[in-house]
Amino acid sequence: MNAINFSEKSVFLNDLSPFIYGTTRLGDDSIPIENRIEIAKAAIDTKIWFHTSGQYGSALKVLNKAFNSDRNKVPELIVKLEGKTIDDIKIDFQKNTKALDIGTIQIGQLCLDGELARDFSKGGDSILSLSKLKQKGWVKRFVLEIFPWNSDIAYEALSNGHTEGLIDGFIFYFNPLQRFVSNKLWDLIKEKSEPIIALRTIAGGPVHNLRDIDGFAWKEYLKERAREVAPIFEKSGIASWTEFCVRFAHSFSQVRATVGSTIDAEHFNEFLMASEHIEPLHPDIIDAITKLQHKWSDEVDMKSEPWSM
Repeated sequence: MNAINFSEKSVFLNDLSPFIYGTTRLGDDSIPIENRIEIAKAAIDTKIWFHTSGQYGSALKVLNKAFNSDRNKVPELIVKLEGKTIDDIKIDFQKNTKALDIGTIQIGQLCLDGELARDFSKGGDSILSLSKLKQKGWVKRFVLEIFPWNSDIAYEALSNGHTEGLIDGFIFYFNPLQRFVSNKLWDLIKEKSEPIIALRTIAGGPVHNLRDIDGFAWKEYLKERAREVAPIFEKSGIASWTEFCVRFAHSFSQVRATVGSTIDAEHFNEFLMASEHIEPLHPDIIDAITKLQHKWSDEVDMKSEPWSM
């Protein structure tokens, strides 16, 4: 069975590992730092890509200690770069690279806000300023972070060609319970065959826990969506929710990688095993979930306040 193929155009970001280790949990100071360093070092030894951010508590500190064990083994990194101005982006670059003791970021995840986002969407001076960061070798590639509440910014930029030559792909929450771009932007990304990095592989936890355990889902909408998706998962006959989610993401030919976070060695190995020989899900499963996601986007996502989901 072949993956759903939107177009043959998409050729960027092909060097990513199918599973990327998300480092959110490495910043959890309630977990002994020695344990966090050990799981980071174990992940480094697998030679997969990492995804990180200065937002993740003490994650950069933990990574730096893990990297110092052998600087020749520092993994390829996707790093969030946030700001309302170009200066903000530059400052964030310096903070992240200093904390990690690295000189270049392989992929900068642009988290644009305020005037910078508006200028970018209109093809303003920020395009050249961001391009200069590539030219200087600070960042090798950029991907653009998208949420429901900034989908219009990304749509305007992509539809008017302002991403061409600057943005190598798009990164957003994409799993069976979340597709965090507007329907019209999703359709445009498919039409243009833009590469995708899918964030939050398992949507916050096993679907039955999200559905059945009070308080497990951090927001009620996830519990409600789990009720709708759990029967689809059960009908698939796939034993592992992790495997189901990895296969879901990679059922879309534009998806280059899925990013999942864990501090548990057994769960990390489950991610790796699910990513070794990925078979796309049956088209009927994909069709059922994508129809739900289209509905959720109109009814919930696009009506939500920023950061409320």
